[in-house]
Amino acid sequence: MDGYGVVKSLHVISVIAWMAGLLYLPRLFVYHADEPPGSATSETFKVMERRLYKAIMSPAMGATWIFGILMLWLVPGWLEDGWMHAKLFLVLVMTAMHHAMGRWCRAFAADENNKSARYYRIANEIPTLVMVVVVFLVITKPF
Repeated sequence: MDGYGVVKSLHVISVIAWMAGLLYLPRLFVYHADEPPGSATSETFKVMERRLYKAIMSPAMGATWIFGILMLWLVPGWLEDGWMHAKLFLVLVMTAMHHAMGRWCRAFAADENNKSARYYRIANEIPTLVMVVVVFLVITKPF
């Protein structure tokens, strides 16, 4: 195994963990939004959401960025490619979604959620669409 292979493997593992959270946390919000604040179910969702965001998603996002930057350092020519510019923009979109989910998580924790389950259903589609485009960009390198 060479250094690039190790870094790439760690990057892919980190992305998988991060994407799992980006896809699952909004689904928890969908169900949580329908629960009355203070109920036992709402309190359980708060614990699940906090643990997912802080213990899995945030470290995975950090690792994704670290290993992604290391890969760009190891293969600097990628920064000249249009597909990489598009990918990096979409990673910024995913990072913004991550932080939005953190705000939503804090709102639920404080019993201050003012968004509907439908809102979170729609928000749940954004990471999926971004993921599809990123995969096609990385595999096909169209430009």
